[in-house]
Amino acid sequence: MTSRRESIMAHITSTLAGTVGVSGRIYRSRVEAFARAESGAMVIEPGPDRAQVIANCKLEWSLEVNIAVYFRGAIPDQLADATIVSLHSKLMADRTLGGRAIDILPTSVDPQIQASDQPSAWIVCGFLVRYRSSAAAIDVA
Repeated sequence: MTSRRESIMAHITSTLAGTVGVSGRIYRSRVEAFARAESGAMVIEPGPDRAQVIANCKLEWSLEVNIAVYFRGAIPDQLADATIVSLHSKLMADRTLGGRAIDILPTSVDPQIQASDQPSAWIVCGFLVRYRSSAAAIDVA
């Protein structure tokens, strides 16, 4: 059995396949540095997942999801813009994430630009996913 959280993360990863500007360079929780040739990439990571008890022994969770978009070029944040627009549109097209969530909401866009032989940008797009599980088992709604 997989947790509802993992099911949501897997669904987000598959939903973002074909996002503009990243080809097949979409990774779950990648920890290796990107090579210069890998520019135009995306990393999807779970953040904190907080629960609160609601009626009938159910939990309502708030899962933070961070999607980092990485680009290199003269104006890297400008290069990343089409990718950010595409990923936002893909995630907001079905706000229940295939029935796995109550809702998904965008929460932030945090650009981080670094100077190097070619400027690079690491732009983190934050989302909040609300979903429910049983209090007794996190793999059951």
